[in-house]
Amino acid sequence: MGRIPVVDLAPVVDGGRWPARAVVGEAVPVTATVFREGHDAVAAEVVLLRPDGSEASRTRMTCVNPGLDAHRADVVPDATGEWAFRVEAWSDPFGTWEHGARIKVTTPGVSDADAALALADGALVLERAADVDGRGAADAEALRAAARGLRQEDAALAERFAAGTSPEVLDALGRLPLRDLVTATPDARLVVQRPLALAGSWYEMFPRSEGARYDEAEGRWVSGTMRTAAERLPAIAEQGYDVVYLTPVHPIGRTFRKGRNNTLDAAPEDPGSPYAIGSEDGGHDALHPDLGTFEDFDAFVARSRELGLEVALDLALQCSPDHPWVREHPEWFVQRADGSIAYAENPPKKYQDIYPVDFDRDPEGIYAEVLRVVLHWVEHGVTLFRVDNPHTKPVEFWEWLVAEVARDHPDVVFLAEAFTRPAMMHGLAKVGFHQSYTYFTWRNTKEELTEYVTELTGDSAAYMRPSFWPTTHDILTPFMSQNGRAAFELRAVLAATMSPTWGIYAGYELVEDVPRPGAQEQIDNEKYQYKPRDFDRALVEGRSIAPLLQRLNELRREHPALQRLRGTVFHPTDSDQVIAYTRHLPAEVSPTGEEDLVLVVVCLDPQQWHQTWVRLDMPALGLGWDEQVVAEDGLSGDRWTWGRDVYVDLGPGRPAHVASLTRGTSSTPDGGAA
Repeated sequence: MGRIPVVDLAPVVDGGRWPARAVVGEAVPVTATVFREGHDAVAAEVVLLRPDGSEASRTRMTCVNPGLDAHRADVVPDATGEWAFRVEAWSDPFGTWEHGARIKVTTPGVSDADAALALADGALVLERAADVDGRGAADAEALRAAARGLRQEDAALAERFAAGTSPEVLDALGRLPLRDLVTATPDARLVVQRPLALAGSWYEMFPRSEGARYDEAEGRWVSGTMRTAAERLPAIAEQGYDVVYLTPVHPIGRTFRKGRNNTLDAAPEDPGSPYAIGSEDGGHDALHPDLGTFEDFDAFVARSRELGLEVALDLALQCSPDHPWVREHPEWFVQRADGSIAYAENPPKKYQDIYPVDFDRDPEGIYAEVLRVVLHWVEHGVTLFRVDNPHTKPVEFWEWLVAEVARDHPDVVFLAEAFTRPAMMHGLAKVGFHQSYTYFTWRNTKEELTEYVTELTGDSAAYMRPSFWPTTHDILTPFMSQNGRAAFELRAVLAATMSPTWGIYAGYELVEDVPRPGAQEQIDNEKYQYKPRDFDRALVEGRSIAPLLQRLNELRREHPALQRLRGTVFHPTDSDQVIAYTRHLPAEVSPTGEEDLVLVVVCLDPQQWHQTWVRLDMPALGLGWDEQVVAEDGLSGDRWTWGRDVYVDLGPGRPAHVASLTRGTSSTPDGGAA
């Protein structure tokens, strides 16, 4: 326990079994409960240690709830690597003296002799403090001068006390406090990764659809290639995305190939699902011949980098019946009683064109082969992997794989596509996945969103980073399919401003919302067919919401608060159809050195307008109840002066305000309504 007990240290994941995580420049909140016997004051600080073990900083902790002994400080690592931190707590002689002496000097009925004795005790404390090793000469002299002031018997008691508690004294002790009975926690691990592991905008595409065309003469579809897909990159970059994510680009099997809309009878021209990986042309380390050569793939990656984009690739560890692994390693698959290999099932869904790999049948061989495949694509410039269904493979395998890749390629990011039980999602995050898909896709009401985001920004923020996707190539929820353009707009605003990472699937900007009957997915699912799109024509005709998506990405880059997970505060509204929340980054932990405060108000009803009041929790924003702020809406450009009560009028066509808040007043004449 130590002489000064320090307990409940956080962030610590499962007692230190796994490290907490952060990214470069992220403010990490370190908390601990610090207490001692009796009434003497205690203090604490966080010691942040660089990967080489040297001290990066010492940050004084603040007691955030006097009486319950919870202390907190934010630390900001400035480089990648395996950092550490600890809390050092001590008995605070100056704090103990200052508290008691203030009472004796200011309380009527306390004798002057009693108060004077207390001041003399303070002089001894300050003289001790002046002699602490490492004290600068100027600070030492300030403390000794304060001690002389405390002993100045011809001065008033209040004047003497003021000398002992002057700003100079507080500054000197802030730089190097007087510490008795110092107690330190064990060092806690903190893995610091690059910023894209926490915050980024993803754009998903099927490369074969970009540039695909129907050949009337031959009566068949001609696939797009990596070269034609690269022609789409400038538009993706212009819209402000950070990552272009490619669904599998490998050869596709023909056995049990699926046709349009997941039918069992594929026509000769049907391309099949890119998730049915493997054919006579190769497996996971090969490129589909229709997409071109590896020279074409490398050119796609190079063009992406020229435009400021990184390339993510789907990692789907499953095989078509034609995959080379099936021939070369039949022991890697489950054999059924009739001698056949078991195909993938998620009853009532059946995937006859896919064989799952059984990781308990020669794990050493499977592990080594998957690592080889991943490193093969890393060598071709892939820096992120969206992992398909990781919850159907052993967690210990992912712990091993992510660590092995990170050994020589620490910048590689893994995103878990795990729409599954919470324990599995959290487990995958703990063992190394940098990001995770989430239940956001199905959280629609004000209550659901508030509860879920509050959960994600709580304790699990130490290891699990959410990625919000309104739809995917496999998921089109009833909310999206039944409510048209307004639903796509408001859900984009929520995803882009509630989570530091968000993503869309190509076609989202075109409001593709027609479901396949009986399924929560699009009709004519792109998994089973080519789907070329005329993005430019849709934009000209006003059918595209790309301008909104671009503006959201611009706002995310303009506001560091939108690039962080923590710092979300929900504010009451008078309507269940309107949600309001702020994203806040204080100046002391902001990369710009300036406070960043963003208020987001969204109408959750895609069918009709709502007029209501937002009741801002001013103290939660560091503001007084009577203060005013200037609000500038990043979506419309409007400016208002707002106080604690804000009237809003939102609905289809104008679903949200994303407003930057600054202290002061505006000359805008419209008062405060928005």
